[in-house]
Amino acid sequence: MQEITAVVNGFSKGFSMTGWRLGFMAGPAWLASACDKVQGQVTSGAASFSQHAAAVGLDSDMGPTMEMTRAFKKRRDLVIDQLKQIPGLIVNNPQGAFYVFPDVSYYFGKSDGTNTIQNADDFSEIMLAEAHVGLVSGSAFGAINASEYPMPPLKKILPRPSKD
Repeated sequence: MQEITAVVNGFSKGFSMTGWRLGFMAGPAWLASACDKVQGQVTSGAASFSQHAAAVGLDSDMGPTMEMTRAFKKRRDLVIDQLKQIPGLIVNNPQGAFYVFPDVSYYFGKSDGTNTIQNADDFSEIMLAEAHVGLVSGSAFGAINASEYPMPPLKKILPRPSKD
């Protein structure tokens, strides 16, 4: 099994090192060698401070990391539960991300009398302008029918009073 197994991971999410672009790969020598050849041609070296931070993360008590994971899972579950209450949204259940990509195609072709939603870009723009909800269109990630909902701190995603 070792000869056909590879692990690829990074520090962005697990150790809150977003933007540092540091990761690792473990696998059989023949695969690691091939990855090294490719990586050496497409990226530059990782900064020494990020390498030191990653080593500290790996050598430290994983308790805080596990606590952070539980907090993110709680936020994810709350966001998913709330999004599932919105008619027409098809909501995925991400297994390890900070983001939810609901399928918003139900709203394509719908209009408020002024604006007609043709795609996820339109949906995201209208949500910002009309509901003051910041989304990123899934088209930026290749998901043409989805809009990304980044998970904010828990206190910011509790239900708001209805305008009705």
